[in-house]
Amino acid sequence: MKTENKNIITLDEFKDKHYGKVGSKKRDELEDGYESFKIGALILEARKEKGLTQEELADKVGTTKSYISKIENNIKEVRLSTLRKIVEIGFGGHIDLSIRL
Repeated sequence: MKTENKNIITLDEFKDKHYGKVGSKKRDELEDGYESFKIGALILEARKEKGLTQEELADKVGTTKSYISKIENNIKEVRLSTLRKIVEIGFGGHIDLSIRL
C-alpha cells in the first residue's frame, strides 16, 4: 500500500514559494545564477573526464589556470568565445546551443 507524504513539494513549487513566480526579479536572478553554475559544473566534469588539470586545459585554450578555476567555481562568467575554445580546442567537442521562445 502506497502512502502519500503531503509535505513533499516539487522543485518548481519550492522556487515559486521562496523566489517568486517565473518572470519575477528574484526568480530570474536565481535561474541566471543556476545557468552559470551549470556551465561551470559541466566544464569541471568534462575536464576531469578528459583527464586534464586546470593548468593543462588553460594552456590548450590560451588562458590561465586561475580563470578556469573561477569558471568552474562560478566566480566568473565565461564568454561564449572562450567557452567555444574550451569545448572545441580543450576537449575536442562541440557546443550545441538553442534558443527557446
